[in-house]
Amino acid sequence: MDTFDSYVLMALVAIPFVWGVLLAFLPRERLQHIRLTSAAVALVVLGLTAYVFLAYDSSLGGYQLIREFQWLDSLGVTLSLGVDGISVPMVLLTGVVMFTGVLISWNIEYRAKEFFVLFFLLVAGVFGVFVSLDLFFFFFFYEMAVMPMYLLIGVWGSSSDFGSFLRPKEYGAMKLMLYLVAGSVLVWVALIAVFVEGGMGTFSLLALEDVTFSENFQRIFFPLFMIGFGVLAGLWPFHSWSPDGHVAAPTSVSMLHAGVLMKLGAYGIIRIGIDLLPQGAEDWMPVLIILGAVNVIYGAVSAMGQRDLKYVVGYSSVSHMGYVFMGFATLNSIGMSGAVLQMFSHGIMTALMFALVGVIYSRTHVRDIGVLEGLTKRIGLTAAFFVVAGLTSLGLPGLSGFVAELMVFIGVFRDYPVLGMLGIIGAAITAVYILRLLAKVFFGPLDPRWEHVTDATRLEGFSMAILVAFLLVVGLYPRPWMDMINSGVAPILQRVAGL
Repeated sequence: MDTFDSYVLMALVAIPFVWGVLLAFLPRERLQHIRLTSAAVALVVLGLTAYVFLAYDSSLGGYQLIREFQWLDSLGVTLSLGVDGISVPMVLLTGVVMFTGVLISWNIEYRAKEFFVLFFLLVAGVFGVFVSLDLFFFFFFYEMAVMPMYLLIGVWGSSSDFGSFLRPKEYGAMKLMLYLVAGSVLVWVALIAVFVEGGMGTFSLLALEDVTFSENFQRIFFPLFMIGFGVLAGLWPFHSWSPDGHVAAPTSVSMLHAGVLMKLGAYGIIRIGIDLLPQGAEDWMPVLIILGAVNVIYGAVSAMGQRDLKYVVGYSSVSHMGYVFMGFATLNSIGMSGAVLQMFSHGIMTALMFALVGVIYSRTHVRDIGVLEGLTKRIGLTAAFFVVAGLTSLGLPGLSGFVAELMVFIGVFRDYPVLGMLGIIGAAITAVYILRLLAKVFFGPLDPRWEHVTDATRLEGFSMAILVAFLLVVGLYPRPWMDMINSGVAPILQRVAGL
C-alpha cells in the first residue's frame, strides 16, 4: 500500500494525460468505443481522487503522499508531488466534475475524439496544479489546463444571440484566452522573481516556504500573484472574460470552467501568494477584500439583469467567487477555511447548474428566461435538481453553500463588519434572482410550445444526482471537509502570525 500511496498522485496526472494522447490514435469512427473507454478512464480517476481524500490524515496535517522525480537538477526543477488539507478537496472536486462532465458529453458527435483528447489533457493539467510542490511544474500544469479551453470553446461552443445582442463563440474563446494569457504573464514574472530572490537555486515550494523575503519584495510582487491568479478566478475588474467564456463553452466545458478552472486561480493565491509572501498578503488584503465585496454585489446585480440562463449562472459564479476572496482576505482561520470550503461547494453547485442548463437547452434550443415557462410539468427531475442547485446558491441551511458562506461571513465580520454587510446584501440579491428564475422557468402554466420537451436521460440524471449528493453530504455533515481544510490553513496562518 505504501508503494501505491507514493505513486497515486503521479497516476492522477498521468492517466488522463496518457489517455488523451492515446485517444488521438483511435479511429474517430469508433465513437461508442471512445465514449465507453473515456467514461471508464474517468471512473478510474474518480476512484483515485476518492482514495486520496480518504487516505489523507487530517490529524497529522501537512503535505502527504509526497513523491519526487528528478528532472533538471541544474535549474533546481523537480517533479515534486504532494497534497495537503487545501489541495485534497480540490483534487476530489476535479475528479467529480471530470467524471460527470464525461457523462454529460456522451451525445457529442462532431469530432468527439478530438473533444475528449483536449478534455483529458485539460484535466491532467488541473490535477497537476493541485498536486505540484514545484513552482516550475505548477506553472507548466497551470498553462496546460488553460490552453485547451480556446479550442474547446471555439470549435464545440455555441454563440449567444438575443436580437441585437450577438456574442459569437469565437469572441468568447478569444476574450478568454487574451485575459488568461495576460494573467499568466504576471504570474510567471512573479515566480521567476521568487526563484531569484529566494537564492536557493530551486523552485521547490517546500524549500521556498523557509525563505524570509524582504518586506519591499513582498509588497511589490504579491499583487502580481493576486491579480495574475485573480484573473482566472474572476476577480473584479478582470472578470469580464468569464461570463462570455461560460456562455460560449459546451456544457461539460462550462462545468469544468466554472467548477474547477476558476478554483485554480483562487488556489494559486492561497498556495503561492499568501503562503510564500505573508507580509505582502497582509499589506494587500484590504484591497482584496474590497474587490471581493465588489465581486459579490456586482456579480449578483448583473445576474439579476440577465435573460440568458447561462449568463445568469456565469455572473452568479463571479458573485460567489467574491466570497472566496473575502474569506482569504480575513487572514483568520474561520474565514479562510470557509473560503476553501466555498471553492469546493461552488465547484459542485455551478457544475450542476451548467449541466442542468445544458439539458434544458438541448431539449428546447432556447436559453431565454422570458420564453421558458412551466417546465416542471415536462421535466420534473431536471426541475428538482435545479431547485437544489438554486437553494445551494442562495445559502439554504442543510446544503453546502450555507456552511461555507456562514464561515466566510463570521470571519469577515470580525475585522470588516461593513464589508460583511455587503456580503449579506449580495446573498439577499442572490435569493431574489434565483427564486425569480425558478418561478418563471419551472413553475406556473406550461407554455404549449414545450409540450414535446423530455426530461433528462438516465445517464444525465445519474451524473447530476452525483453532484446533488455532494451538495447534501457537505451541507449535512461538513466535518470531514472542515477537519481537512483546517489542517491545511493552519500552517499558512502560522506564517502570517509569525510576522
